[in-house]
Amino acid sequence: MVEGINVEKPTIQLIGVTKRIGGKTLIDHLSFEVPKGEVFGFLGPNGAGKTTTIRMMVGLMRITEGDVFIEGYSITKEFEKAIRYVGAIVENPEMYKYLTGYQNLIHFARMVPGVSRERIQEVVRLVGLENRIHEKVKRYSLGMRQRLGVAQALLHKPSLLILDEPTNGLDPAGIRELRDYLHKLAQEENISVVVSSHLLAEMELMCDRIGIIQNGRLIDVKLMKDFVAFGEASRFLIEVDSPEKAKQTLTLARDIEIVEMGIEVTAEREEVADLVAVLVREGIRVYSIRPLTKSLEDKFLEMTGSEQIA
Repeated sequence: MVEGINVEKPTIQLIGVTKRIGGKTLIDHLSFEVPKGEVFGFLGPNGAGKTTTIRMMVGLMRITEGDVFIEGYSITKEFEKAIRYVGAIVENPEMYKYLTGYQNLIHFARMVPGVSRERIQEVVRLVGLENRIHEKVKRYSLGMRQRLGVAQALLHKPSLLILDEPTNGLDPAGIRELRDYLHKLAQEENISVVVSSHLLAEMELMCDRIGIIQNGRLIDVKLMKDFVAFGEASRFLIEVDSPEKAKQTLTLARDIEIVEMGIEVTAEREEVADLVAVLVREGIRVYSIRPLTKSLEDKFLEMTGSEQIA
């Protein structure tokens, strides 16, 4: 979580959000909140209810039970007040392909009071479309349309940005630029960002916290660094010049295993220094120590038992 976040007043808060259709519960009492200045990742297997939740968060789908509060305003009872703080792309951004990117932004700006030409130029620079903004959208790649969609979502300076699959169509450079930009928005402008994506490696680099939903229920919400850690006892790779001798020396170590580059051992952080001291005392050369934490993908599959991660 980013330093300086105001945890007392979350930008968005979901309380017992439930969606039922035809007697079937799609979303079951979902509750979480996102404080200011945080990038929150929302993950779930196919059909888990991720997009349904996002649609309810922005008022595109009626909530059966519970409520969503944005800057303290209820999305069900005070929709106009709540939604003015939101910028969102749900599924694919829709643009007028026969207009230029700039003309599209002008068109959207007319729908929102107070958006100046200077603000339009500012968001164009933010998403890196200065050189192509006056071309027709029909010539844009999918990634460029995605950037234009983000620009449109930011025109009115929202305090909450919701992006559903924002990396679709982006090349690796574009994904990295988007990731850096979202961090900048969160840290420098104190905007809260809720982002869903099937690219777990990118989510791991992009998000401060992560929430996993399955079968309409929230399994867990944790800081990213806590999500991908083993726990109190972690696995470490210790690169040494004599793995056999190292294993024989560390007789009290837990789950020690010889690998190609040295040994792997399970230990708590404070124990690692003691293990290294023993190795050095016995004349074994230690070249490096590396924690072997689980990736977000490993943790996701472990928790959901699913290989479908859209």
